[in-house]
Amino acid sequence: MRTIDDLDVAGRRVLVRSDLNVPLEDGRITDDGRIRASLPTIEALRARGARVVVCAHLGRPKGQVRPELSLAPVAARLGELLGADVAFAADVAGESAAATVAGLADGGVALLENLRFEAGETSKDDTERGAFADRLAGLADLYVGDGFGAVHRKHASVYDVPARLPHAAGGLIATEVGVLRRLTEDVERPYAVVLGGSKVSDKLGVIDNLLGKADRILIGGGMVFTFLKAQGHEVGRSLLEEEQLDTVREYLRRAEETGVEFVLPVDIVAATAFAADAEHAVVPADAIPADRLGLDIGPESGKLFASRLAGTRTVFWNGPMGVFEMEPYAHGTRAVAQGLIDSAADPGGGTTPHTPRNGAFTVVGGGDSAAAVRRLGFDEGAFSHISTGGGASLEYLEGRTLPGLQALED
Repeated sequence: MRTIDDLDVAGRRVLVRSDLNVPLEDGRITDDGRIRASLPTIEALRARGARVVVCAHLGRPKGQVRPELSLAPVAARLGELLGADVAFAADVAGESAAATVAGLADGGVALLENLRFEAGETSKDDTERGAFADRLAGLADLYVGDGFGAVHRKHASVYDVPARLPHAAGGLIATEVGVLRRLTEDVERPYAVVLGGSKVSDKLGVIDNLLGKADRILIGGGMVFTFLKAQGHEVGRSLLEEEQLDTVREYLRRAEETGVEFVLPVDIVAATAFAADAEHAVVPADAIPADRLGLDIGPESGKLFASRLAGTRTVFWNGPMGVFEMEPYAHGTRAVAQGLIDSAADPGGGTTPHTPRNGAFTVVGGGDSAAAVRRLGFDEGAFSHISTGGGASLEYLEGRTLPGLQALED
């Protein structure tokens, strides 16, 4: 896979596929982590005299122009972070885009409107998708793939455009792939995986693949109730995927057979309703009242999880332990984040979490986990790596071929 160092970019139009899919509330960006993660590649290209044309998606407009999903606020924030003007095109690959790109000087940056305003971006029809890719590729001389959060999608800007232009991977994708290889091919042990989030079905492939690689798997979040039910416990009104019970029982059997340690919560924060102000209490994990629903792992579970992370050499975490957006149910997620930080600390008392030989190599697997780290006020630098691609990271760990990476390797 070539990198931007292999491209002659001076004076040339470089289309950069970034991941700028940030959360918005009333037109305001509430977490700019993905924009900040995109900066190094954009800045490196600018410094070498490229005319940088950034493209990205936001939300799921499904081929319709939806003003509330415009990338205009992202262009403004990108400009602030770069300390330079970012020209914004009012369309994706139309007259405004062509004029905006034509107006760029060497070192200039433009951002195109939301890719998914065009139906061809996500079309499953190769001809329709290819026609849009032709228009998009026509705006540039070179292509750089740097939107790791989208590489698991066979979309025009990710898969088809690289076939039409000389291409390379940006720094973000190169870093992400290097990290994921360390989680699958060159693993330092003991290796612990922490999985949370709402649904077991979202993590089935990861669990299946990691049963042969991880030393221990810690389960929290809404998905834990399917595991508890599979063991015969009452889960009340908690989130439950009945159709996955047999699969989960098989995973538990395989783990016991192969010596992989499954760690489940010993207590749960159970509430009367899905609300921050609902009555709630800590109950044993095997005795959740029938009229309550679990919204977080309990304090003893937080201590248990932290103890199982201590002494590890590699940790991958994807998915919160509870509804961290509500303070009463944020303690489990906070405990796991702190457990990763403590596992990465230098046993000799130093403060070099990025150096694996001093402690664990800790990876936060993007998505809600990364959002939780920022929302709960943790120092991002205390983790070895925070991924920008939750879904892409999971599919890589499942062993799947990712179309966006495949396109860059050709």
